[in-house]
Amino acid sequence: MQKHHPLCLIKEKIVNYMHSNYRSKYHTPRFAVVDQLDPVVTLKDNFDTLLVPKDHPSRKQSDSYYVNSEYMLRAHTSAHQSNLMKMGLDHFLVVGDVYRRDEIDKSHYPVFHQMEGVSLIDNKMLSKMSDNIKMFESGEKTVEKQGVHTRDISMLCEADLKNCLIGLAKALFGQNIEYRWVECYFPFTHPSWELEVMFNGEWMEVLGCGIMEQQILHEAGISDKVGWAFGLGLERLAMILYGIPDIRLFWSQDSGFHSQFKDATHESKIKFKEFGKTPQNFNDLSFWLPLDRSYDPNDFYDLVRDQGGHCVEQVSLIDEFFNKKKGLTSHCYRIVYRHMDRPLTNQEVNVIHNQIKQAVAEQLGVTVR
Repeated sequence: MQKHHPLCLIKEKIVNYMHSNYRSKYHTPRFAVVDQLDPVVTLKDNFDTLLVPKDHPSRKQSDSYYVNSEYMLRAHTSAHQSNLMKMGLDHFLVVGDVYRRDEIDKSHYPVFHQMEGVSLIDNKMLSKMSDNIKMFESGEKTVEKQGVHTRDISMLCEADLKNCLIGLAKALFGQNIEYRWVECYFPFTHPSWELEVMFNGEWMEVLGCGIMEQQILHEAGISDKVGWAFGLGLERLAMILYGIPDIRLFWSQDSGFHSQFKDATHESKIKFKEFGKTPQNFNDLSFWLPLDRSYDPNDFYDLVRDQGGHCVEQVSLIDEFFNKKKGLTSHCYRIVYRHMDRPLTNQEVNVIHNQIKQAVAEQLGVTVR
């Protein structure tokens, strides 16, 4: 929401593309932009309405942030999909902060920003796109389509979705990009794809998308429409397009960062320049894993984040050892410390490191070395 911030610029770039290419009959933007929804959602909205299986890894406490047994911090902007459709929105973009417990490095952070796009097609819209196409039938689910969809409507939705997203990729990366579609799985869409583009000599994932599971629409009270959806991460795009090397910079208040985007628009060509890079400090930390195998690495990463904050640049497992006599496994992690704005003294690092060791010992119930 902060004007001239690189995340805001990426959001505006995508919104500009969607508004320029998709207009209503009154020449107003077809896609509504929703970007100030509460990040605290129900488990039902985050998982159940999206058909996420009960045993899906994303439901684990080691993967998501729970407020209590009913509420959580949204893990994706898709959590608002059902409620917005119930409100009557057929075409919308949802933008917001999402929260996931994850590893620690320069491209991962427990909070980041997503954009979700949804487009629903009804009979009136369908008649303008193609003649004599039926939406629904009673059939078998295949790799190519859902059982309730006709082959024709599935192919039309796929073409509409891919045309939209190829155009978006070209708006972001240039008209002459090389791209490919990779089949994948999401609980809430079928068929599903990831769009990859060739960037700096390597295939790079840009977004995930697919045709919305008809059950989601049915449970939202919509039985006469079909739809498609896509989702992408704003930090990832900003890091690629502007050359930003560390995800922590998006939360920096340093003028050396923000001055590079001063007065910028979504059309500006910006190449980020390193400023005052401070030296690294690192310390190692090891402990025996609990015998009951209740340990999850994300629990450890979360404790490191809690104690070290923005001073922690990276955490990596550098050694793993199994003691046959004791029947125990030992993990040794290297924690790299680097402040974004100033050098850290050894004394400061030692204080933080000792706080981490104490928290790990107390909250994970292990002996730390």
